[in-house]
Amino acid sequence: MPTAPSPPSPATVGSGRPARRGVSVWLAGPIGLDAWGAMSERLAWDVSEPGGRPPTLVICELERSITVGRLGSRRDIDLTEEELTQRRLRVRFTGRGGGAILHGPGQIHVALFATLEDLGLARHDVGGCIERMEAGLEGTIRRLRCGAARDSGCHGVFGRTGLLAAVGMAVRRGVVSHGAWLNVTRTADVYSTSDIAHRVRTATGSARGAVSMSSVEVDVQRRVRLQDARAAIVEQFVDAYAFPASHIQAGFPLPVRTGGDSREVFSRVG
Repeated sequence: MPTAPSPPSPATVGSGRPARRGVSVWLAGPIGLDAWGAMSERLAWDVSEPGGRPPTLVICELERSITVGRLGSRRDIDLTEEELTQRRLRVRFTGRGGGAILHGPGQIHVALFATLEDLGLARHDVGGCIERMEAGLEGTIRRLRCGAARDSGCHGVFGRTGLLAAVGMAVRRGVVSHGAWLNVTRTADVYSTSDIAHRVRTATGSARGAVSMSSVEVDVQRRVRLQDARAAIVEQFVDAYAFPASHIQAGFPLPVRTGGDSREVFSRVG
């Protein structure tokens, strides 16, 4: 007597590919460069393991600093070493994509850690991952009632006054890490038009060359709350990547390492 076929496993879909997993969202606060570098490496490792950590979206704020990706160089930072020291701005060269980015109060870091397969993408579809990242950023900016535009020839999202969101992702062996930075509020000591914002230029990978960043508040000329931006990021990124579910938690996904941060003005990782 023939036996009935076994029902499909809930862990697979009709195509035989593993079912999509929901995203774990972490609403975190400020973190130092060294602590974030160590946490990023660990999260990238954790999501790469078979059956390991699910897709993880961390929304946080990096300390006052400048990081430089593979498209950037020292020439994009129009500040002497003495000026950097006086302003307590560390410069770190990293292995992510994108160019030089100025970090500080009023900016939100959107970091995604996942395998491309967990994002519903082919193993080498880096372009598809970046397109979804930019779609999430564009949707976020529009939810804040600010105009937003993307240029097919370069990475990032632009507003009326300049680049509002810079993208700098890394994809290694099918594993995504890093993400994007969205300038929300205008903070006098960092993003004032009379201060250093226009002395750090972000490469966009196009004929535009390297451009300075603006902020949503500068674009709309009114106050924008960071908590509104964070809520919009969660909503728009879950939609952009079509995650089947989202699990929102407060804090960081791993213990934050404290102490021992390097005081070198220039350093390199990745």
